[in-house]
Amino acid sequence: MGKTISIGAQSFEFIRNNDCFFVDKTGFIKEWWENADAVTLITRPRRFGKTLNLDMLNCFFSNKYEGRGDLFKGLSIWEEEKYRKLQGSYPVIFLSFANIKGATFEAAKQGIKHVLAKLYETHGYVKKGKDMGEREQKFFDSVTFDMSDDVAELSLQYLSDYLSRYYGQKVLIFLDEYDTPLQEAYVSGYWKELVQFIRCMFNAAFKTNPYMERAIMTGITRVSRESIFSDLNNLTVVTTTSEKYCTQFGFTEEEVFGALELMEMPERKEDVKQWYDGFTFGSQHDVYNPWSIINFLEEKELRPYWTNNSSNKLVNLLIRQGNVQTKTIMEDLLKGVALETEIDEEIVFDQLQKKHGAIWSMLLASGYLKVAERKFSRETRRFTYRLKLTNWEVELMFEDMIRDWFSGEDVPYNDFIKALLLGDVKAMNRYMNEVALETFSYFDTGRRSSSKSEPERFYHGFVLGLMVELAGRYRLTSNRESGFGRYDVMLVPCKKEDLAYVLEFKVHDPEDEATLEDTVQEALKQIREKQ
Repeated sequence: MGKTISIGAQSFEFIRNNDCFFVDKTGFIKEWWENADAVTLITRPRRFGKTLNLDMLNCFFSNKYEGRGDLFKGLSIWEEEKYRKLQGSYPVIFLSFANIKGATFEAAKQGIKHVLAKLYETHGYVKKGKDMGEREQKFFDSVTFDMSDDVAELSLQYLSDYLSRYYGQKVLIFLDEYDTPLQEAYVSGYWKELVQFIRCMFNAAFKTNPYMERAIMTGITRVSRESIFSDLNNLTVVTTTSEKYCTQFGFTEEEVFGALELMEMPERKEDVKQWYDGFTFGSQHDVYNPWSIINFLEEKELRPYWTNNSSNKLVNLLIRQGNVQTKTIMEDLLKGVALETEIDEEIVFDQLQKKHGAIWSMLLASGYLKVAERKFSRETRRFTYRLKLTNWEVELMFEDMIRDWFSGEDVPYNDFIKALLLGDVKAMNRYMNEVALETFSYFDTGRRSSSKSEPERFYHGFVLGLMVELAGRYRLTSNRESGFGRYDVMLVPCKKEDLAYVLEFKVHDPEDEATLEDTVQEALKQIREKQ
């Protein structure tokens, strides 16, 4: 009989008190402590156990859990006497930015201030400490939901001071999901304002803080040092390509197969591998997403659990509004073709749609791409990566995302495809006009758009839609031979009884073609001449 599966539980104490299914990751405690880094930033895709691991560290180190060794009994960390003595021995500041998702700068800033104010309420007992002077108590009382920006930026450092004096020991600071508000800021257009605010707070909390022993931050992305970490020269960054902690987030194949045995489903191993394997951290291959595995163990059905639990707003924005090259690369990835590129793991959000390859670095950090191979070039002295879509679950997510581009009630996209397959040219013309009118602006970036690039951006998005909608019935190929409005597409039927189609997209050129009819004839001429 298997263990109880608790879906969504992120409290280590709850899981252990209720004897729920748990994969032992307490080796993370030992590895982090023995590395002795001052400030550690660990990036992993969402739902990879970051919150649970930080809560586990909180239960282990926080003096609020002094005497709670029962939570760790039977786990690997409890086998060593040295670490038994460490349990419950430090004051800990534990906070999360996971819910900071404001649509405006003021909303995001207010959300952060609420988190800080609640933190001060939790530690309100320190005001009774004998070393708290009148001015310090006044500052403590000023940390409220409507505090000034200056107070908010200093609040973590000052709380470290109060706690370290109260307990006679420096503090540990654990910050979960540090980059959630930053991603929301990029999507909603207030990136620069939020960066300035967070940079000042991080500088006070993590660099110029003499009351801090060590700190950990977790997130999905490694935001560039120039953005918010420019003053932190004591920061150790651990990304998905790093060797540190490579087995501590996510489930290894051995752990997954052991769980399937425990839950009496050993015959499902190959199916689970096909759907949920594919992540690589450092040299550790065959890493599985914990959220998908836990849900599968509970539901016993193969479904896209991980990709269905988030709106994926940023990924959608980057692909949908990406340039022509972005969309053609997505075509290849959906066909199973690998992308060869260099990777810069420092994400510069305001360059995501300008800097070459930045989007693929973002998708790798977020878990949507996996490293199939890494090669070092002596000529360029750089690493190049072969990237592929991570697994079936991710492929389905992108297919659903592309379908959504054309799924609005005002976009008769499926009607166009039906007319195409029926050979109804009149209906095709009508529907194509309606589709184009409704979706052109949707594919336009609205920032650095160009009238020359808008048609091609739309056509490439349209072709991605054809690939997804006709998958299984047609194999889509394209020659991509021009950057001036032509986009040739061939639909090769999978069944002999179906017709094949050759589509030639043309942008009307009034200098060479007097009428649209001339443009059409030129397109037909190209199809014939190119055979």
